[in-house]
Amino acid sequence: MENEQNEQIKLEQEKEYGASSIRILEGLEAVRKRPGMYIGSTGPQGLHHMIWEIVDNAIDEAMGGYATRVIVTLTKQGSIRVDDDGRGIPVDIHPKTGKSTVETVLTVLHAGGKFDNTSYKISGGLHGVGASVTNALSKWMKVWVSRNHEEYYVEFRNGGHTVEPLKKLGHSDKLQGTIVEFFPDFTVMEQATFEHDIIAGRLRQLTYLNKGLKIIFIDEQTNQKDEWLYEGGLKEYIEDLNRDKEKLVPSIVYGEEEAKVKIPNSLQDETYNIKVEVAFQYNKTYNNSCYSFCNNINTIEGGTHEEGFRLALVKILNRFAIEKKFIKESDEKFTKDDVVEGLTAIVSIKHPNPQYEGQTKRKLGNTEVRPFVNKVTSDVFEKYVLENPDDAIIIIKKIMLAQEARRKSQEAKDATRRKSPFDSASLPGKLADCSTKDHTISELYIVEGDSAGGSAKLGRNREFQAILPLKGKILNVEKAKTNKIFENDEIMAMITAIGAGVNPEFDLTKIRYDKIIIMTDADVDGSHIRILLLTFFFRYMYPLIESGHIYAAQPPLYKFMLGKTIKYAYTDQELEDFKKAAGNTHYSVQRYKGLGEMNPEQLWDTTMDPQYRILQKISIDDAVKADAEFSLLMGDDVMPRKDFISKNAKFVKNLDI
Repeated sequence: MENEQNEQIKLEQEKEYGASSIRILEGLEAVRKRPGMYIGSTGPQGLHHMIWEIVDNAIDEAMGGYATRVIVTLTKQGSIRVDDDGRGIPVDIHPKTGKSTVETVLTVLHAGGKFDNTSYKISGGLHGVGASVTNALSKWMKVWVSRNHEEYYVEFRNGGHTVEPLKKLGHSDKLQGTIVEFFPDFTVMEQATFEHDIIAGRLRQLTYLNKGLKIIFIDEQTNQKDEWLYEGGLKEYIEDLNRDKEKLVPSIVYGEEEAKVKIPNSLQDETYNIKVEVAFQYNKTYNNSCYSFCNNINTIEGGTHEEGFRLALVKILNRFAIEKKFIKESDEKFTKDDVVEGLTAIVSIKHPNPQYEGQTKRKLGNTEVRPFVNKVTSDVFEKYVLENPDDAIIIIKKIMLAQEARRKSQEAKDATRRKSPFDSASLPGKLADCSTKDHTISELYIVEGDSAGGSAKLGRNREFQAILPLKGKILNVEKAKTNKIFENDEIMAMITAIGAGVNPEFDLTKIRYDKIIIMTDADVDGSHIRILLLTFFFRYMYPLIESGHIYAAQPPLYKFMLGKTIKYAYTDQELEDFKKAAGNTHYSVQRYKGLGEMNPEQLWDTTMDPQYRILQKISIDDAVKADAEFSLLMGDDVMPRKDFISKNAKFVKNLDI
């Protein structure tokens, strides 16, 4: 026993987290010149990315088993403070820089413990650059480090310049940990504010993905405090995602395993210590909500971990269907698309050396992951099927219906693929197309009703604006079978007009229009139609939203006439401002009940003229949250949908799904 303890102490000494663990690759020079290369953009998305870079470092400590809680505070002055109880950034002098390791980590790009596998078993940050990038884009950053009850402090200003070198403050009641507080530099970043819901949503997701970790979010600006701790991890995540969906079977299938996995084609018998966690449950919808993560990063385009998961489902369900004589050996087998209909699933892996395809971390490429995830999923799902044969039969029957719907919808999909996007004979008859063939400048207005469609056709600029009028409310794709969707005339007209097909074969390079603009009445019915359209785009043309091609037009609510002067008010407040400015002068106000009340000239002046119109770009910051919102709004439960539509009937300045 004593020998084992000595060996353990020796091992820990060899892996001591100190200055020697920090490796340096290059400096910070380029960050402030090209921030978009490091955080995606200088707008709101990049602003919040600055938080994630610091939070991810704290989460890495938790994934390594060194931290149990993270506190994120949005202060009244607008700074962000991240407090963890991990080991604390090393404070000793770094051998290469001659500076304290804290300063090195926070001022030198690519300096981090994540290059040293002995310091971090797993890490969300592939390069370990996050802390220094956030510092480079901050007006100021303050850091407190506690190690062995000793507290240290260092301060940086104007993009990472050390203004107060590391100093010891003295004894700390805190054994260990790091506090980082920063304020963005708005001479580099666009002027924007941190959003409570965006921060809370990401922190809550991180808590699900790291069971047993407590994350606290304190918003001093709204006096809100959120605290999350999910001992059930992914199982509780699935419960949350399926909260507003009718369950097909009551149970959530869950499994986790950690093992050493051999690296394929390695010259030596190299292995990675990989942890896999899966959770899934079938519901009665016709969509799939399968999400994958690697080291807490949402791999939006999937990858080898998601492939292994789906292959396991196909294998187990085909085997069970044959054994129970639902299908024969000679019959067509279930496909990967069939078995995920109505499935909500999370696949999460922790990997010490993730390899992503491309720079965006959207798709995992490690080949050793696929068979391991397949094994873990197969083991737990086979056990579930054997122990719950009645549930398995219910699942099989749903998948057989999905298979039949896939066969019926294939013809419609093939028809859309066969048509050339620029072949006018293939376009829907109701489409009034534009004359330009340059898709980078063309626009498609999807208009509610024939009356508004007629005005739009007459009022548009025919060179680059196309009009597609829709008859009434389109099909709710959240509740419809796949074959019914592709039999719907309005949906087929949109698919054909846009010209890029549908998921999973949707090809963004084939779109016929740069902007697809939803133009509906500014009332409850108009809002409902807009949500139906967005639901379709989200489920079947997701890259359109992701790439920023979907917009909502904002028609005016009022026509304000003062003598011969005409103004248009887009909000009630704007109308009140017009009235106050007019004073006691006689004026008249016309309330627009719908787009059809405007003549072509008015529709052009207020809603379609690029010089004066107001367009809201539809964006999705969090696909998992958006999925849940669409299920809530368009699912079987009517009341949440009614509440949302009544509260959000009027367009807002910018709409985030």
